[in-house]
Amino acid sequence: MNTVQRRRLILMRHGKSDYPLGISDHDRPLAARGHREAPLAGAWLVENDLIPDYIISSDALRARSTCAWVLSELGEKGPTPYVDSRVYGAGASALCSIINEVPDTVSTLLVIGHQPILQELALRLASVQSDEEAVYELAMNYPTLGTTVLETELSYSHLDARDARVTHFHVPR
Repeated sequence: MNTVQRRRLILMRHGKSDYPLGISDHDRPLAARGHREAPLAGAWLVENDLIPDYIISSDALRARSTCAWVLSELGEKGPTPYVDSRVYGAGASALCSIINEVPDTVSTLLVIGHQPILQELALRLASVQSDEEAVYELAMNYPTLGTTVLETELSYSHLDARDARVTHFHVPR
């Protein structure tokens, strides 16, 4: 019997960052609000049984810090994240190519990155079967910690355009 494996892709924007003078964009830390709210993103994943078994994070400080807060909420269920320097500054096509490299054994993938790329990629992947309200919300505004959940029966290597259903868009506050 041939069974179809459902895969989930979770795209999460980093938490609210600070803008200290003399610090490069790549090295900007989370602001106090980012530190307060980032754990809420991890708690929402747990509450909704959206536990990733693989995490890719941008190597920018604010993304790595967000990842650490999310992992603090996932506890023992959280995988060791893969920090990928290609995520920072990637366009939607390049980020999709990074996702295409993820092994088929991964059922739930969390990608922590930046705007406007996450919004562009979520809209690019959204199929016509997507939740209309969720797509509308993410298209209108993708604030810090904005989290899109997409589902697909395709392997990650085949994701390209209109290949996944958006099921949720959530902003933890």
